[in-house]
Amino acid sequence: MMASSPAVPRLPAAALEALAERICAAIGREYPNKIAHALCSDADVAPPRRLTPAFFGCYDWHSAVHGHWTLARLCRTAPNASFVSAARAVLDTSLTREKLDAELAYLSHPDRMGFELPYGIGWLLTLQRELAEWDDDDARRWGVCLQPLAELGAERMQRYVERLPFPVRSGEHSQTAFGVSLFLDFATGPARDSVARRVRQLYGADRDGALHLEPSGYDFLSPCLGEADLLRRVLPPGEFASWLTQFLPALPQDGDGSWLEPVRCPDRSDGKLVHLDGLNASRAWMLHGIARALPLDDPRRAGLAAAAAAHEAAALAALDNEHYAAAHWLGTFAVYLTTLRGL
Repeated sequence: MMASSPAVPRLPAAALEALAERICAAIGREYPNKIAHALCSDADVAPPRRLTPAFFGCYDWHSAVHGHWTLARLCRTAPNASFVSAARAVLDTSLTREKLDAELAYLSHPDRMGFELPYGIGWLLTLQRELAEWDDDDARRWGVCLQPLAELGAERMQRYVERLPFPVRSGEHSQTAFGVSLFLDFATGPARDSVARRVRQLYGADRDGALHLEPSGYDFLSPCLGEADLLRRVLPPGEFASWLTQFLPALPQDGDGSWLEPVRCPDRSDGKLVHLDGLNASRAWMLHGIARALPLDDPRRAGLAAAAAAHEAAALAALDNEHYAAAHWLGTFAVYLTTLRGL
C-alpha cells in the first residue's frame, strides 16, 4: 500500500515540537493507567508494561496506540523537524517483534474478543495503514511486526459490524461510526465491501438526526456528524447529498458557519470534561469531510466549511493545555485534523 505524500501539519514548528515531546513522554509513562482488562486467572494480575508491552503508556491502551500513530504521522509529514530522531527512537523501542507478539497473545485470549472495539482497534488499523503507506525502511520493518496484530484487529472489526443489530450512537469510545470510519479507510476488497454494505443497512434509512441534542457533557465525538462522516465513505456524492438532506435537513445554504458553534471546556484538568476540546477537533475534521463529499455545486458546502474552520481554530487554541488529562491524547486529534488524515 503506497500513497502520495500527506499534508504537512498546519501548526507552528514550536507547537509541533511541544506536541511531539508530550506524546513521546506519555508513551513511556506507565502510571496513572486505566486498563480495560478482563482478569482470566491469577496470572493476569500484572502491571500494564507486562500485560501489553508495546502499548502500555498514555493512560490507556487506545491512547498508546494512537500516540504511536501520531509520532509516525509527524515523522512522515515533517521529516526534517527536530523531534524526529527522538520520535523514531520511541517507535523503534515499542514496535518490536517480541513486544507485538506479546500484544497478539494478550488480544487472542477468548475472553478478550471485544477488547477495544471499535475505537482502539480502529486506531490500531490507522497505525498499520500509516506504516504501510510510508516509504521508509524502518516503517516497513515496524509494519511487518505489527501486521499479525492488525490482521486480528481487522477481522474482529469486520465481525463486530456484521453482527451489530443497531449502531452505538454515543459521543465517546463506543461510538460505532468513528471506529468503523477508521476501518473503512484501512480496508480493501471484500472485507471493505461487506462492511460498507452493513453500514448502509444500519444507517441508510436514518432521518432527522438530533444534532440539537448535542453535545453530551463528556463527548469527544459527535454522534450525528460522525454518522454523516461515515456515510460519505460508502455513498457516491449524489446519493450522499440526498441522504444528508434526509438526515440533517436544517443545514444552512447561505454560507453562514454560526449554525454550529464550538464548545467550551470548563475545566481542562478534568479527564472527562476535557473531552470537549477534542470534540472541537473531531467536529472540524468531520465537517471538512462532509463538505468535500458533496457535489461541487451543493450550496451547503460553504456553511459546513465555515463551521469547520471555527471548530479547528478552537481546537488548536486548546493545545497549550499541558495537563496530563489532555496531553496524553489531544495532540493526536490535532494531528489527525491538520494533516487531513481522514480526507
